[in-house]
This record gives sequence, C-alpha cells and structure tokens, in this order.
Amino acid sequence: MLTHIHIQNYALIDELDLDLSAGLSMITGETGAGKSILLGALGLVTGKRADLSAVRDTSSKCIVEAHYDISKLELEDFFTESGLDHEQQTILRREILPSGKSRAFINDSPTTLSIMSQLGDRLIDIHSQHQTLQLSTDAFQVEVLNAYVNHQTKKAKVTGADVLQDYQATLKSYTQELKKLKELESKQAALIKESDYNSFLLNELEDAELDGVDVEQLETENEQLSNVELITESLQAVDYVILNDDQNVLDQLRDVQSRIKSIEGFSTDYKSLKERLSSVILELEDLQEESSRLTDNLEQDPERLEHINMKLALIDNLYRKHQVDSVKQLLELRDELADKVLTSQSIDGSIKKATAAISQTENSLRDLGKQLHELRSKHLASLEQHILTTVKELGMPDAQFKVRLQKQETFLSHGMDIIQFTFTANRGSDLLPLDKAASGGELSRLMLAIKALLSQCKQLPTILFDEIDTGVSGAIADRMAVIMKNMASSMQVITITHLPQIAAAGAQHMVVRKQVINDRTVSTIQNLDNDSRMEEIAQMLSGGVVSNAARENARILLQ
Repeated sequence: MLTHIHIQNYALIDELDLDLSAGLSMITGETGAGKSILLGALGLVTGKRADLSAVRDTSSKCIVEAHYDISKLELEDFFTESGLDHEQQTILRREILPSGKSRAFINDSPTTLSIMSQLGDRLIDIHSQHQTLQLSTDAFQVEVLNAYVNHQTKKAKVTGADVLQDYQATLKSYTQELKKLKELESKQAALIKESDYNSFLLNELEDAELDGVDVEQLETENEQLSNVELITESLQAVDYVILNDDQNVLDQLRDVQSRIKSIEGFSTDYKSLKERLSSVILELEDLQEESSRLTDNLEQDPERLEHINMKLALIDNLYRKHQVDSVKQLLELRDELADKVLTSQSIDGSIKKATAAISQTENSLRDLGKQLHELRSKHLASLEQHILTTVKELGMPDAQFKVRLQKQETFLSHGMDIIQFTFTANRGSDLLPLDKAASGGELSRLMLAIKALLSQCKQLPTILFDEIDTGVSGAIADRMAVIMKNMASSMQVITITHLPQIAAAGAQHMVVRKQVINDRTVSTIQNLDNDSRMEEIAQMLSGGVVSNAARENARILLQ
C-alpha cells in the first residue's frame, strides 16, 4: 500500500508531502490544476523515463519518493534476487540531477531502472487514459484471461498457473534446443565446406610419420653421410700418426717413459713427469681406439642419405605450408585436424539426437498448449458474463462482450491460443476488436469492469485511476463509485475524478489547487477535513458560486 509521497522540484510543485490511507482515496481539482502531476511523479518511481523538462528549477535536484507498506506482500525473494534489503516500509526514490542524469534508489540502495520498474509493477497499477488504449493489446488481453483462469482454478488439482508455468518452462527448453540445433547445422555446413581439405591435410601429416622425429639428429646424420670420405680420411690420419711403423708415436713415448722411470727415484719431479707421460700414453691409446671404431662404423649409404634428405625437405615444406617452426607444432596441428574430421563425421549423430529431443519437446508443448486451451475454453463464458454484467450496470444495457479463442500451431509465450476481446455497446451491431468497437468513454467503462474483475483475481495492492469516469455522469457515476468502493475493500484505490458522485465515495479526499505565489504558479495537494470536503463537492456540483442547495446535495452524497 502507498502510504506517503514526497515530491520536490517537480512540474508545478515546489515541495509536497502527502500521506495516503487505505481504502478509497479521491483526488479532485479544477482542470489544469495539476492533478496528473501525481501520475507523472509516481511514474518516475516506477521506472519510467526521466524528462528534464519536468524539473521546475533546473539548477536544483528533483526528488520523488514513494513510501510503501509491503508487509502483506510476499516479495522477500524478489529483494534477495535483486540484491536489496527487504523492509516492510519500503522507499522508492528517484532523483533527476541538474545535469539531466537520473538516479534510482530502493531503501537507499542504488538500483537500476529495470529493477525499480519490476518492483513498481508489483506495488501499484497506474491506470492513465493512455492505458485504456492498452485494453486492445494482445498482451493485456492475455494477462486478463490468464489471471481469471488462474483464479478460477487455484483450488483445483491442476491449476491454470501450474500449466502455464510448465508450458513456459518447456518453451524455454524448446527455444534452447532449437538454438543448439541451429548451431550444430551451422557447424556442419562449415565443416562440410572444409571437410575434404581437412582430410587432405590430415592425411599429409599422418603420411609424414612425424612421431618421434628429431630434426636436429636427422640434420647431423645428413651431414655425416654427405661427408663420409672426408671424415674417413681425417680419422685414418689419426691412426697413421699414432701407429706409423717408422715413427710410431706411442712406441717413442713408451721408450721415453721407460727412461724417466729409471730416474724417478731421484726426485719427486721425475716421478711426476713419469706419471704425466703415462696419462698421455693412455689418452693416445684411447684416442686411437676411438678413431678406429669411428672409422669402422663409417660407411657410405646413399639410400639412407636420400631418405633423410627427403624427410628434411618434407618437414621444411610442412613448416612453410602451415607457418610453424617445429615438429611439435605440426603434431598439434595434426591432432586438431583429426578432431575436426572426427567431429565432421560424428555431427550427423548429434543433429539426429537434437532433432529427436526437439520433437519430444514439441509433443510436450502441444500437450500443455492443449491443456491451456481447454482450461481457457472452460472458463470463457464465466469471464464474459462477469465483465458483461458490470458493463451493463455502467450504462451500456445492450452491450455484448465475447472472447475469441483460436488454437493454432505456433508456440507463443502464453500458449498456442490467439486471444481477442470483441465488444459492441449497441444492439444489432457486430462484435468487433476493441480498437474498432468502442468510443473512449465506453472503453473507460469496459476497462473499469475488467480492473474490478482483476482486483478479485490477482494481488493488486494499489491501483490509481486517472479520470476513468470520462464521459459518464448521473447513475452511471454512482455505479462506478460503488464498483470502486468494492474494489477498495481488498486493496488501496486512488482515483483522480471530476465527478462529485465518485469523489463523495472516497474515505479520503485530496484537492489539487493551482495558485500564483510571488509571481510563480505552483500546485499544491491538500487533504480535506469533513467540512472542507463538503464545500469542495458542493463546488463540483454547482460549477460556480456555491449555493446552499449544492451544499445540501453534497451533504447527502457524503452520507
């Protein structure tokens, strides 16, 4: 319930604080006094777009606050999911800075306009003259029908709300499955285009037999095989120098060693010299043996040399082709291509599986859509009768109202039904869609009938009517007042009206006045006591100078 409004520097209002009560509250005032300013201000704290032109003094900040008692509403989950503190007395605040920038707060925590709008939709239903036009929209008509069916089936084993929730959850899965199938088909199309080329590249890399290949080792072996004669000559020269019969270096060193050995006892220096000679002799013997071994292992192998050259040339070609510089990268590329080729070969199975899942989900959707259609069809006559009864009480005795419900094969967000409200206020006239069937006044009365029904079907803590009584008077206005009083027994109803019969029905009465103060036009909103209220209604009845007869009529209306 809306308990308090604070408005500062908005439109014709300098600063205003207004307390509101439960039940039915009325707002009256002369045309142009600024009654609809309240709607604009409340629009700001329900997430509507901010307009700098609505700021009275653009050098100062504009502030609008709406205080709500939400103790009877189950909104804890919404606050938790939105990262907000849940308070039984919740404050929505909107600020428009001189720069034109807008800021939104819920319980003093900064928030987004989206979250503020979602919360605002749960706290207040603002019915403006513009919203009457929404009566003919598909979305509104679906909302009305769903709310009525959900209310009528709330105690049933299978409720309309449950079926609709299951349908929408299944539709979400269906949409995701369609997206997945589309992605698979796109992937398949792309793979088909490159499948042959990928297979060719993969076969080329597999034929290269690159596993375990050491390019450096191959290059070393290639150098050796390419220079066998030179290497053999060099190694044989080692043998020749060391083991030459005429000048055998080892024999000469051994002879020297023997001579030094004979004098080693005379000095430690001689002994050290002998040991060093021994080491040289051992090293030369080992050098000669290694040289002989390497010489023996050398052999010309033209076939091996050709194989290595071809292998290195192939690898070099693959390097350039794939713009890499290592065998490791070629192997990684080979594995990637193998995965692509495998995916290309297996994606058909994935598509078949996805198609089968979609078919199964479609069957579930059709079943749920059929259930929704049957539930709606079952309660259509009752909905039509409820609305028609109220409409006839509002001065349209010959009115006809029908809901056209046509099931089709398309999966819509609300089911598989095309829903259309049709209406005529005149006997003998054809039923037509609402945007073609009624005048503004007739649509306003039809909207009131529908809102009255909705107030019984769904939780609407506060509703604000902006001159929904346009085009009516007399007994019809009296009936409108009764309908609003009935609605106010279970919710807060705030009505901006120009009719005294309706104004008198409220438990609270506020009047909007426009006056000039210090050469500035300002609007104020004031709560009326019993005496001033009677005077205001008398003024509305007389339309000019208030007579005693008008005051008496006002007193009777207020009884």
